[in-house]
Amino acid sequence: MVCVPAAAAADVGTGPSFKGPVGLQLYSLRDQFKKDLPGSFDEVKRFGVKYAELDGTYKMPPEQYTAMLAARGIKGIAMHFPFERLRDDAEGAALEAKALGLKYVGCAWIPHQGAFDEKTCHAAAAVFNQAGEVMAKHGMKFFYHVHGYEFPPHGQGTLFDLMMSETKPKLVSYEMDIFWVVYPGQDPVKLFQKYGKRWELVHLKDMKKGTPTGPQAPWPDVSANVALGAGQIDLVSLLRAAKKAGVKWYFIEDESPACEKQIPESLRFLEQVKW
Repeated sequence: MVCVPAAAAADVGTGPSFKGPVGLQLYSLRDQFKKDLPGSFDEVKRFGVKYAELDGTYKMPPEQYTAMLAARGIKGIAMHFPFERLRDDAEGAALEAKALGLKYVGCAWIPHQGAFDEKTCHAAAAVFNQAGEVMAKHGMKFFYHVHGYEFPPHGQGTLFDLMMSETKPKLVSYEMDIFWVVYPGQDPVKLFQKYGKRWELVHLKDMKKGTPTGPQAPWPDVSANVALGAGQIDLVSLLRAAKKAGVKWYFIEDESPACEKQIPESLRFLEQVKW
């Protein structure tokens, strides 16, 4: 039995301080979707979620997929596409995203062998600028989802700073996954303060207490994802900084096997948190 947050469906996940808008990254329910697509959409509806960041379409035509979302009162906002698709067929990705009615097209992983390096960073920035031009032509925005490997030292900063400097603000926005910023030892609050409105989207998740962080920390297991407020990330400071930076969309992403229990708990945390 799935617990439904107490707030009215239209206000799910929002409260006196956190105003959202908040949705769900559907990758959270990837195992469930593979077994029962309609039933998993029904579960998202039971959570009270109105917005979604899509996890592909499971080989379903865009029109059919969006119809299944719409039938449950869910609106797709964004979706990640593979780096190679954006590099080699940005126009095709744009047309697919447009058919899905999306506002944002993103990339969540830059292929690299070994440590992420300067050469890979330069090449990725060029791909992102090009993809951003294509998406803008179709009335959408392109973004890159930070995944934690982008922070090796470079000059007076990091390779992430280099990426920021080489991507055009009008064409390339960013999505902060707070888990993957904290994991390599970075400070989400300082990054929100430094880059402000370039952060248009955020993945909200918390990190199990005691999980090692820092440049040499081992890659964490998915079970390190815990419900918002149950872990070691300072969410109050982070949410305050995100609001000040002008973040436009928040998506809960819970990669844990316990996601079906934890997603409603995370929504309740956002409804109750105050600052």
